Formats: sequence, C-alpha cells, structure tokens
Amino acid sequence: MASAAEQLAANLNFSAFAKAEDLKKRIWFTLGALIVYRLGTYIPLPGINPEAYAQAFSQQSTGVLGMFNMFSGGAVKRLAIFALGIMPYISASIIIQLMTSVVPSLEQLKKEGEQGRKLINQYTRYGTVILATLQAYGISVGLESGTNIVTDPGMFFRISTVITLVGGTMFLMWLGEQITARGIGNGISLIIFSGIVAALPGALAGTLELGRTGALSTGIILVILAVAVVVITFIVFMERAQRRLLIQYPKRQIGNQMFQGDSSHLPLKLNTSGVIPPIFASSLLLLPVTVANFADTANMPSWLAMITSALGHGQPLYMAFYAGLIIFFSFFYTAIVFNPTDTADNLKRHGGFIPGIRPGDRTADYIDFVLTRITVVGAIYLVVVCLLPEFLISATGVPFYLGGTSLLIVVSVTMDTVSQVQGHLLAHQYEGLVKKSRLRGGKRNR
Repeated sequence: MASAAEQLAANLNFSAFAKAEDLKKRIWFTLGALIVYRLGTYIPLPGINPEAYAQAFSQQSTGVLGMFNMFSGGAVKRLAIFALGIMPYISASIIIQLMTSVVPSLEQLKKEGEQGRKLINQYTRYGTVILATLQAYGISVGLESGTNIVTDPGMFFRISTVITLVGGTMFLMWLGEQITARGIGNGISLIIFSGIVAALPGALAGTLELGRTGALSTGIILVILAVAVVVITFIVFMERAQRRLLIQYPKRQIGNQMFQGDSSHLPLKLNTSGVIPPIFASSLLLLPVTVANFADTANMPSWLAMITSALGHGQPLYMAFYAGLIIFFSFFYTAIVFNPTDTADNLKRHGGFIPGIRPGDRTADYIDFVLTRITVVGAIYLVVVCLLPEFLISATGVPFYLGGTSLLIVVSVTMDTVSQVQGHLLAHQYEGLVKKSRLRGGKRNR
C-alpha cells in the first residue's frame, strides 16, 4: 500500500499549483526580488569614465575579474553598484564555518540550536561588512591607478566607492534572506543563478556568431551543444546520487505497550561539498594572472612571466593544478560540513545503530570510511565536469560562461528550486487533505 507521502507526490499537477495561492505569492515575490537585483547591475558607480574602464576590463577579463563578473551577472563589467555581488557574504560564511571547527566557543554556539545559529549568522554579517569594505577599498585604489578611469580621484572618491559597493553587497544579502524567508527559498543561490543565466543568452549568441563568421564550424558548435546536454544530464544524475546507510532502532516499551523497532536511512550525498571546490580552485588559479596583468610587464622577472604564462587559462599546468585543487577542496570542505563523530553521537543518543557496527566510535569510523570513499567519486565527478568544458573552451574559444562551474551552479540551483516548489505543493495538498478530513469528521459527529 502506498504511503501518504507517495500519494501526495503522485497527485502533484498543474491544478494543485493553481490552487496553491501561497506558493504563487512566493514565486511572484522571488521574481520581483530578482528583477530588482538585475536592475541594480545596470546602475553604474559615480565618478567613472565608462570608455576607459571598458578598455581596462577587456584586458583583465580572463582573470579573476572574469569569474567575478560571471557571478555578479555582468555588474563587474559595467562597474555597477552590485559589482561586489554576494561573494563577500559567501566568503564570510565559509570562513565562519571553518572557524566553528577550530574555535571551541563557535563550535558550542553551533550546538545550541536556534539561538546559536542566530549569533553565528550575526557574526557572518559582520564578516561580510569587513570583507566587503576591504575589497571595495582595494577596488577604489585600483581604479585610481588606471589610466583616466576615475574622473576626480581622491579620498572622496574612495569613501563614496566603499560606501556604495558595501551598501550594494549588504542589500543583496538582505534581499537573499528575504527570498529565503518570503520566497521559494535558496535566496543567495538564486541571486548567483540569475546572474549566470542572464549572461548565458549572450554567450550562446556569441558562439553562434563565431559560427556565422566561420571562426567555428557547424560541427564544432553541434559538438559543444551535445557536450553541454551530456554534462547537464551527468550533473543531475550525480547530484541526486546518495549512499544510504541503514539505521535500525530497537523495540521500545511505553507503558504496557511494546512498539516494534523501526528502520530508516542515513543519506550521504556523493557530492557533499557542492560547488565550493570549483569556485575556490578557480579563484586561486586566476589570482596570479590577474595580479600579473595589473603589474608592469616590462619590469616583471622572467621566471614570474614564465609561471604566469604556464598558469594561463587553458594551459596544461593550469588544468593539472585545477584538478588537484578541486580534489583537495572536495575533501577539505566535506570534512568541515560533515562530522561523523557528531552523527554517531546523535544516533547513539536516539537509540539508533548501523546493523553489525557497534554504536559510538566504531559507528563514527564506519561513517568516515564510507564518506571518504564516496568523496573520492564525488571529487572525480567534479574534476570531469569542470575540466571537460575547459578543454572545449581552450580548443574552440567559446565564451567563459559555458564553463563547468557555471553549468554546475545552474543545474544544482535549478534542482534545489524545483525541490522547494514541490515541497510547498506537498504542504499545500497535505493541508487540504487535513481540512477535508476534519469536515468529514464533523459531519459524521452530527
């Protein structure tokens, strides 16, 4: 006999969506918030010469600025008020997560429930302000060092730039929290997602334009599209992949009644680290190229010029380091976000155990054993997804937006958003069934 959850899932259809008024309001709110974000990416910073900046950006588009421009939805290229994007908040969140594993007081806050999470979120906001201020000041100094980019350089320009860029980042952080609370969830992820998706049509048009001018043959364009479809399918399959550990609960006696032991599963995702490893690896590898481009190439030492050239986008050494850093961050971030010891203690506290494994330390060792091996598969999956488009980019010159990191973010966020929508529909249908059962119960009592 099918369970209630399975029956609800089977009944999900467009008629249920039409009746879910709360879900429609959430979707409209989310769309409105994303439109506000996109409008903000077109409001430029004051005191900038657009032509001089466009020329300077074109020389740096293959470095870190190109990747940040992708995540900010083109705001870096236009030097808009949202040029910093949401990346300072993400960096602060990762730093706080790392510190919770090192600082005992933060680790204790993490275990204190809702109140502890609120304090950690507050620390993350403070960290966001600090990181955004440092980055904004660095941007203002870098702009002044350019040729005729700033119309009136000086301390007033630096202060106004810092206030504008930090204010833009804090507004995006608040907007993401509002989407999470009043929209369909995943606010921060949806902001990054909308920025990447907004640039994909232009990237696709640029690829087709290369085919029209003869720079790319029709066969290569078809191969690129076929590879994109295969990679997207592969990402969907691997992101849904789980290793489920059987958890058994013993029989319990409550009063004079004996309740049969229950069983459940502990799901371990194949890719626990998500999109963090490719983002970190790209940032670290593209940073030397960006710094070298800002430096005076005439006075650059020969060995530094050789290293910069070898670490260029699409070079063999770049590919090797890229793969190695992805693997490293996959294991490192998985160890940060998932603690087998805490999981084993929670199972022991609730009376659960893995059949054939003694509760406590032996359970933690077994979970760590399984997690390490599936992380190997997850790291290889990330390397394949991120390097395959990189080979196509280096061989054919297709736009940077068609990289593996952008595809991974787009597909992952799309899957999470669909799951959120399905969850809201399930909750709506469940509430409807409860109301109907209460009405029928009331009629029977009469």
